Formats: sequence, structure tokens, C-alpha cells
Amino acid sequence: MTFLSRAFFLTWSGFGPKNAAPDTGDQFSPSKPTRRKRTVGVFYGTFSALHPEKRPKQICFHVRHEMPGGASGRRETPDTVSTDGMANLDQKSPNVLLQSLCCRITGKSEAEVAHQFQYAVRVIGSNYAPTIERDEFLVSEKIKKELLRQRREADAALFSELHRKLQTQAVLKHRWSVLYLLLSLSEDPRKPSSRVGNYGTLFAQALPRDAHSTPFYCTRPQSLALSYGDRGAGLSGSVGTSGISSLGVYTLNGPTPPPPPLLAGQPSQSAAAVSQMLGSRLAWALPTSSSPSAVLAPPTTRPPLGPQVPTIRPVRPRRDGDAAGEVNEAALVRDILYVFQGIDGKFIKMSAQDNGYKIDSKVVLCKSLRDTSSRLSELGWLHNKVRKYTDARTLDRAFGLVGQSFCASLHQELKEYYRLLSVLHSQLQVEDEQGVSMCTESSLTLRRLLVWMYDPKVRLKTLAALVDYCQGRKGGELASAVHAYGKTGDPQMRALVQHILSLVSHPILNFLYRWIYDGELEDTYHEFFVASDPNVKTDRLWHDKYSLRKSMIPSFITMDQARKVLLIGKSINFLHQVCHDRTPPGKITPASKPADTPKDAAELLSDLEGAFQEKIDAAYFDTSKYLLDVLNRNYLLLEHLQAMRRYLLLGQGDFIRHLMDLLKPELARPATTLYQHNLTGILETAVRATNAQFDNAEILKRLDVRLLEVSPGDTGWDVFSLDYHVDGPIATVFTRECMGHYLRVFNFLWRAKRMEYTLTDIWKGHMCNAKLLKTMPELSGVLHQCHILASEMVHFIHQMQYYITFEVLECSWDELWNKVQQAQDLDHIIAAHDVFLDTIISRCLLDNNSRSLLNQLRAIFDQIIEFQNAQDSLYRSALEELTLRLQFEEKKRQREEEGEWGVTAEQEAEEKRRIQEFQDTIPKMRSQLRILTHFYQSIVQQFLVLLMTSTDESLRFLSFRLDFNEHYRGARSQGQRAEAAGVAGCHQRAPSVKHLT
Repeated sequence: MTFLSRAFFLTWSGFGPKNAAPDTGDQFSPSKPTRRKRTVGVFYGTFSALHPEKRPKQICFHVRHEMPGGASGRRETPDTVSTDGMANLDQKSPNVLLQSLCCRITGKSEAEVAHQFQYAVRVIGSNYAPTIERDEFLVSEKIKKELLRQRREADAALFSELHRKLQTQAVLKHRWSVLYLLLSLSEDPRKPSSRVGNYGTLFAQALPRDAHSTPFYCTRPQSLALSYGDRGAGLSGSVGTSGISSLGVYTLNGPTPPPPPLLAGQPSQSAAAVSQMLGSRLAWALPTSSSPSAVLAPPTTRPPLGPQVPTIRPVRPRRDGDAAGEVNEAALVRDILYVFQGIDGKFIKMSAQDNGYKIDSKVVLCKSLRDTSSRLSELGWLHNKVRKYTDARTLDRAFGLVGQSFCASLHQELKEYYRLLSVLHSQLQVEDEQGVSMCTESSLTLRRLLVWMYDPKVRLKTLAALVDYCQGRKGGELASAVHAYGKTGDPQMRALVQHILSLVSHPILNFLYRWIYDGELEDTYHEFFVASDPNVKTDRLWHDKYSLRKSMIPSFITMDQARKVLLIGKSINFLHQVCHDRTPPGKITPASKPADTPKDAAELLSDLEGAFQEKIDAAYFDTSKYLLDVLNRNYLLLEHLQAMRRYLLLGQGDFIRHLMDLLKPELARPATTLYQHNLTGILETAVRATNAQFDNAEILKRLDVRLLEVSPGDTGWDVFSLDYHVDGPIATVFTRECMGHYLRVFNFLWRAKRMEYTLTDIWKGHMCNAKLLKTMPELSGVLHQCHILASEMVHFIHQMQYYITFEVLECSWDELWNKVQQAQDLDHIIAAHDVFLDTIISRCLLDNNSRSLLNQLRAIFDQIIEFQNAQDSLYRSALEELTLRLQFEEKKRQREEEGEWGVTAEQEAEEKRRIQEFQDTIPKMRSQLRILTHFYQSIVQQFLVLLMTSTDESLRFLSFRLDFNEHYRGARSQGQRAEAAGVAGCHQRAPSVKHLT
């Protein structure tokens, strides 16, 4: 039911289901009479406030409702509102009530309002509807402004109070219709309207922006057909259409000017006669002819627009033209308006083969009109392209919030496009009613359409290009695609893209603020650039649970900003889940104003390097600083890092030396005979006997002994290792991979330390036994050879220890400590620690690129152990021989003191035989030492060659220190010359051998 029928007939549905009888549907509920009377009273009071001069004594309202099954039930007894008490019910029919209302409004008798009565009946039975937005608030504000303009402040206050009371009553569903009726009735019919003349100004304006995203659809009034040929049928039948072209003759700002008289040949003075009538729009809009049949007669002539001139000449009405002949421009304009909406017209239709709108080949058109129509038809194709995308994506939930925002922005632009089309169609309808020809200044022509639709065409082209570019994209990738189109020199296109980007980026900014201030990630459709893996356990939260989707990072957010955003939310979740810190996120960093609306998002996007960057930096610094404070204060992160340096990297010298002294007897045994609890007891003894006892108890309880996997022939030195237990938040920095690296470095350093410890024992044995063995001159050469080889090994190990301790460990540790002190977040500490481990592993020859160097170094270590065994064997044999000789001399001296012969011939022969046997073993010892020396020097030479060819500058400098006097280079040259001489001698002997053969 339209606004007029709703205004005169309060529908039964408006009183709510509680007032309806479920059985018959045609009886009022006797329990709610006061409610209806109160509502009708409010309506009457509102009418009286607007029209004090037209306040009737009695207004009757007939109430009807729909019967089940679609039949219309009608109560014959209407509700009657009296000015005295509005309590009496008038037993009259609807026709009598309507005629009575017309009499009271116009102030005439029943005989004089016959034509008005017939017109009212026709209007009530039609679908005549305004095209303005059905907003009750806007209509009420217009009424107040009208009252204030008339300086009726008291009536405005009374109306406001009555409207407030009307809003509290829930029995009326269509209050807007009632208020709009009152507003229409209050307009002065004598005031000339200039809306038609202002269309050009309205079209010249740019498309306004509106918060809505979908157009408002209405049906075309039955009394307004598309052509004059159909107008007669429109009075008796329903001409239903859909789309924007079906909007009525009411413009966006209100109803159109009153239509002219419908009778042919009506004198121009009739308007003046009607304007003298007292009443509202209903009175001056009705025909004044006394013939009832004249109401239904089709018009033959129209008065011209603008001021009347003395001579009245008929104006040719707009016609669609003959389909068999040439089509005029008016028909093309009507078709073009349909095409603008994607609807096939009578002459212009969509061609699926050509993918565009084509004019029917049978239609006769001049080239200019055909070309202009083709150019205008492009808007319909662009409209279809955008509309097809929005229709396909709007219901796709997997498209996500960002995609739906993009569709909403497209709907919003289409809404403005539809509003322009509705204005164009309204003007076309007005021109049909007024009979405006195509030659007048305000008429709607193809050329004017081409000018007016230039800006909309540019906007639709931009939207269609965006739709093409955004195909298959979602989330942050979609926002990047939209942002890329904003980099243009056209200010209008840039403003359009920026507006769309503000809507598209709004969900992303909401994701971002929720993440950085609460640590919550609600990304159902995987649109945000922060990804979460729910299968990751808590101990790997920092490393594996959260990551960046690089494809979803919007192009207006830099990689540094994205990394900070990731760290902020990750830090909040790490504090809550791993550190078990219950501090609310709001106390860690104060939450700033979020992007509640697209306008806020647009403001942030306009200042990405200012306000947006400040928000990210503030949250980043506050959250990261708080996390590092918790790790250092509650979990002693820096103390654990120093403990790794002191114990696993052998930085606590006194502890390591004392531990090796205590472990030497145990580790010299086979590895299979070791027990971990015995070694743990020795470790605790070393801790209590050195400065390690002053460390924090939390550090010392994590220090432990670990035995590696045993291989056949291994001793305790090969399987022993120190271990450091880590758990909780510190395990995030000291991961399993890091502890594996520490174990490898410890084994390398432990073996190098053992070499130093072994050479120290060799040197001590040499110093102690040198004086004892002076009495055995046959050993001087062997001992000298041992001393020279030991000196070479000591020099080599000392240079290696200096390189490892100072150039590798100390320098790397100093860099690590400086980076840790300057770290702004936990990732900086983890990265610096990883670099530290990678550096010492690389420079300690433990990486894959230095495998050959490490093998050579291990071979050198093996030669040192062999040399220790050979020297121990030499000293043992020499000391045994020295002991026997001393015993022989002692016995000889004792016998001489007793006056006997010192030795017998047999004893002397036995002594000489034993000495000769010992002297015979000396060349074997000398040969063994020579072979050992040769192998050692050859391995060292190969090691030096590998160092010289290394890409690491520090390793090349190490080769210079190991061979500072070019000793190994000279030995290598002598060996090469000897080898070359041997090869040359073979070549010289070869001919003689061949001759003998």
C-alpha cells in the first residue's frame, strides 16, 4: 500500500499481531481500544499543529487488514476521532468518509468536490510513490524547519513533542507515510516550482558520497506510462518494471511540480482558479473540469515550461518513433537510460557475441546518433562488469572481510551512479508530462547525456579496471592492488581510489590494532599478514607459531612495519603463554584510538609515516622493553648467557684446569668403564674448589655431565662433555639447535685443551728426565730429537689456542655482548646469539666448508698423542736402563769396599750384553721419532696450505703465525727437491735397464 493509502487507511498489521483475531481476521481486539485511539489522537494533533487553519472537528479513519490467503478483510465500522474527545465512532462507509475529508480540506460542499473525490479515489488505488529515501527523521526535520521558517516556534515544539509520543507507540509501522502526507499537504500550491529548471545545475555537480551501498528501488506509478500510446492502458492496468528507470516523477528533493490539467483545451486560467482554493496539494493538483469523464481523457496538448506567453502554441510530444522507420532521439534517450542500468532497451540490446551493446541493424539511424549511442552504451557494459563482480562476490564468505568491504565500496559507487540515473529518469518523466520538445534548453538529449555522463564514465572505467586487477585476490593482497591504482596524477581518480582503499583497509587495520594491543588474531579467512599455526607447541611459540604472509602485506605497509607488528603481538602472547605473566596488555602499552570507521582508516592512510608509524613504534618499544625486563629480571637471561661462556666455552680457566686434573685418572680409562654419577661428583668437587662456587645457585644446578655415544676403542677423553640444562622462556634463546652447537664447540675446545694439557706433561717429563739421562750419552740424539718435535707441537698448539681463545671466542663474545646490551627486542638477542654461534663454529673449523681443515687438525692432535706415547715409552726404557746401570755400579762399589773384585767376568759380560741390547733399540727409537716427525710435519704442511687458500682472512693470518720463520715451507721445498731428484735418477737408469733386458 502506498503512502497515501497508508495515511488514510491504518493497516491492521500496524496494530501488531496481538490485536488480530486468529480465527476470522476481521474483528478488533476489545482489550486494546485505548491504544488505537491514542495513536489516532497523536496523528490528529500532528495534523493540527501543521494546519491550524484547517483543523477539522472530526476525522475518520477506516481500518482494514489482510485476510488469510490474500483476501482483504474490511471492518465496516471505522475509528472516528472527534475534536472534543475522539471517542465517537461514525457508522459511515469509506466513500462517504473520503468525500467528507475532501469537503473539509477544500472547504466546499459535496457537490463541488466531485472531481476532487474521483481524483482522490484514483490516487489511493494507485502505486503512486515518491522516490525520496524513506527516512522518518529527515521528514520530521523538514516539518520542523518549515514551521520555524514560518516563525511558528510553539507549533514546532508541539510537533516535536507529538512526534516523540508517536514514536513511543509501536502500533504504527508506517509513521513515515503519515508524516510525509502532512508535509505534502502543508506545501503552498501558489508557490511556483523551479525544480525542472534546476536540473542542469544538479547534473553539473559531482556525484555525492553516501554511506549506503545499494540503490533504492521503487515501482513506476501506474498513472505514468513510458509513452503516450501506453498512457491510456496505464490507467486501468498495472505497468510494472524494475530497476532505477522505474523511479517515479518525484525527485530527490521532494515531489515534482503539479501536473497541468488533464483535459484537452483546458484554459490557462484554470491554474489561477485552482490556486485560489484553500487546501493542500490535493486541492490544487486536481482537475477543475465538471465532466467526470474528462479525468480519464488522455492529454493532447501541454502548456510550455517557464512563464506563460500571450500566444499559446501546441508543443509536439515526445514519441518513440516508428519501428519500421527512423527512430527519433527521444526514443534513443529512453533506451540509453535503460542501457545505463544494464537492461536491454527497445532498440539497443546486449550482444553476447560482441560482448557489448549493439543497436538493432533494422533500425534506421543517422551516423551521428548511432555513434553517440554506441559511446553512451559503454556505461552499460562497464556497469554490468562491476555489478557482475559484486553480485558474485557479495555472497562468497570465503572472500573475507576485506573482500566484502571492497564489494561494499563498489556498491556505494554504484549507488551514486543509480542516484544520477534516477534524476535523469525523473527529468525524462517530467518532460513527458510537460510535453517538452527536444529543442528546448532543458530537454534531455544524447549530446547532453554525453556531457553529463563523462565523469560517471571515468569512475566506472576505474572501477572496472580495479575489478579486473583484483580478480583472484583477497585480504592484504587485494588492498595492495587497490593501493597500486591510487598512484596516478588524476586528482579525481586518486580521490576515488583513496576512498575505496579506506573502506578496504578498514578490516586490515582492525586486525592490526586487535593484534598489537590485545595479542588476539581473529583471521577466519586468512586475510591478515600475520599467520598463526595452532599445531605448534608452547616451547616453539616464538620461533614457529607466528609468521608473516608476505603476499598479504599491503603495499602501504613496509616490511619493517610488518615485522614490528608481528613482534608486538608475538611478544604479548609469549608473555602470557610462556612467561606466565598476567599483566594486562593495556598496562604494557596504552591503547590508542582504533580505526573504528573508514574515515579513521583514511586519516591513518594519509599519514603512514607519521601517526601510523608512531603508533606502531610506541607499541613496539613498550612491549619489547617489558618482555626483555621480564626475561632478565625473572629468568636471568643474561646470567645464563654468561654461564654458557664460562663453562661450555671454557672461559672459567681455574675451574677447567682443576676439573682436568681431577678427571685425568678417570678419563684415561676405557669409555665403557665410566659412570656418570662418579663424574658428576668430580664436577661438584671442582666447583667447590674454584671460583665457580660463587655463581648463582640457579646457574650451578643446571650444570651437568654428559657422556657421548661410545665407539670401540674410545677412552674417557673422547666421550666426556659438560651439559647445561635449559627450559622455560630461556629455551627460546638457547634452543636445541643452539645447544647442539655448544656441544660441538665444547668437544673441539675440550680436545684442544687436552692437547695443551698433554704437551705440558711432555715438557715437564722432558725437563725432569733431562738431567737424569745425562749419564747416558747414547740417548742425547734421541732426546734432542724429542725436544725439537715437542717444541714444534707446543708452538703449534699455543698459536691455535691463542687464535681460538682471543681471535674467535673473545672477539665474538664482545660483539655478542654489545648487541645484547643494545637489543630492542627478543629477536635481536636471538639473531645476535645465532650469529655468535655461527661465527665460532665457522672459525673453529666446525662447519661444512672447513671439514678438510678439521680433519687435518684432528690428525695433528692424533700425532701429539702418539708422540706422548712414544716419549713415555722412551723415557720408561731409558729410566729402566739407567736404574739397572746404577744398581750394577752400586753393587760394584759395595764389593770393592768389601775388598772383593767388583765384578766377575761373567757379570761384566752380562752387563755389556744388556747395554748392547739397549743401545741396539736406540736406532729403532730414533727411526720411530723420525717417522713421527715426518708425518707430523707433512700434516702440518697440508694444514698450512689449506689455511693459505681459505677465504677467511683470520685463517690466512693464522698460517703466517704457525710458520713465521718459513720452517715448514723450507722442509716442503727440500722434500720436493729430493722427490724430483729421485724421479730424475729413475729416468737416467731406465735406458741401461732396458739395454740389459
